[in-house]
Amino acid sequence: MAAPSPGPREILAPSPEAGRRAAASSSGHRGLLWRLRDKQCRLGLFEIGPGHELHQVMCLMQAGLWAATQVSMDHPPTGLPTEEDFSEVLTQVHEGFELGTLAGPVFARLRRSLGLAEEDYQAALGPSRPYVQFLSTSKSKASFFLSHDQRFFLKTLRSREVQALLAHLPRYVHHLQRHPHSLLARVLGVHSLRVARGKKKYFIVMQSVFYPAGRISERYDIKGCEVSRWVEPAPEGSVLVLVLKDLNFQGKTINLGPQRSWFLRQMELDTAFLRELNVLDYSLLMAFQRLHEDERGPGSSLIFRTARSIRGAQSAEESGAQNRRLLPDAPNALHIVDGPEHRYFLGLVDLTTVYGLRKRLEQLWKTLRYPGRTFSTVSPACYARRLCQWVEAHTE
Repeated sequence: MAAPSPGPREILAPSPEAGRRAAASSSGHRGLLWRLRDKQCRLGLFEIGPGHELHQVMCLMQAGLWAATQVSMDHPPTGLPTEEDFSEVLTQVHEGFELGTLAGPVFARLRRSLGLAEEDYQAALGPSRPYVQFLSTSKSKASFFLSHDQRFFLKTLRSREVQALLAHLPRYVHHLQRHPHSLLARVLGVHSLRVARGKKKYFIVMQSVFYPAGRISERYDIKGCEVSRWVEPAPEGSVLVLVLKDLNFQGKTINLGPQRSWFLRQMELDTAFLRELNVLDYSLLMAFQRLHEDERGPGSSLIFRTARSIRGAQSAEESGAQNRRLLPDAPNALHIVDGPEHRYFLGLVDLTTVYGLRKRLEQLWKTLRYPGRTFSTVSPACYARRLCQWVEAHTE
C-alpha cells in the first residue's frame, strides 16, 4: 500500500477496558424480555465465542476498532476532506498487534453524514459483546462478521481490493453526495491488522443491508447470471440463515408498486458509476419482510427525510436530479424500500473488483468453458446493463 504524502502516523493505542466495563454495566440493566428478543433475532447465527477458530482475530479487531474510533471521537474532522485525509494511514500499536486505519477522517465524516454517533459505532464494534457469523454462500475466501446487533458487517479483503477501494474513494464520496439515496453499500471504515510481525490483513466495516433482521424471511445475492448461481436451500424448519442466489429466485418478482420507477432509475445511476470505475462482479443484495397491516399504505410510516450530506440539494430541480425518494421512518432507511405487501432490503455490495488483465483472462476462459451460458466475469458495461435488465424483468 503506497504511503500517504504526509507520511503514516504511529501512536500508542488507548485501552478499551474502561469502555468494556461501561458497556457491561449498561447491559446488566437490560431486562429478560430484551435478552429473549435479542436471542430470537439471532436464530441461525453463531456467536464467535472462545474455541471458535476466529475468536482471537475477533478480539484483536474489537480492541483495535474501539481505539481507532476513540481517535475520531477525540479529534473529530472539520471542514471538507483534503487530499491528506484520503491518503492518511494511522497505525495504533497495541500489545501483540497493530491496527491501521486508512483514510480515517474521510470515513468519520461519512459516518457523521449518515447520522451515526461515534459512541454507538464504538459500542457496537468494541469488545463488550462477541461478533456473530452466518453460513456464507460466497465462493471467496474472505471472512465475514456481523456486530452483535447485526447493524454492521465486517469483511476481510485482499490487498489489491483495498487499493482499488482507496483509489476510488474520492469518487465514491462524491457519488454519495450527489445521490444521497444511492443503493451503494455505505463503507464506514477500512483497516489493516498485523499480529506480531506477521503479514498485514485488511478488512472493511459496512452498514449491513439486512438490518434490522428480526422479521426477514428470505435473502438473496443477485448478479444477473446463471453459472454457479444456485444455493441448496436450508431444510424445512431449519434455523440456518442462508443467502440464496439468482437461480433460487426464478419465478419470483419484487412488487415495489409506485417505488419501482425510483428503483430502476437508481440502479441505472449506481451501475453507471460502477461502470465508470471499471468495476464488475458486484451484487444486488435483496431481502423480503412481510408488512403488518398497520404498516401498509401511503402515509402509514413514510416521512420525507433528507439524508444529510456535505452538499445537499438546493432546489426542487436539483433534488430530482439526485433521484431522492420517500424514505421509511425506520432504521437503515437508505436500504429499505416498501412495496404494497412487503418491505425490501436492497443494496449494491462488493464494489472492489476491477476489470484488469486477470479478469479479462478469466472471461476468456469462462467463454470457452460455458458456451451459451451467462457468467459473472464480463466487461463492466455488459455487467451493468445485464443487472439492470434483470431488475427490470423481476420487478413490478
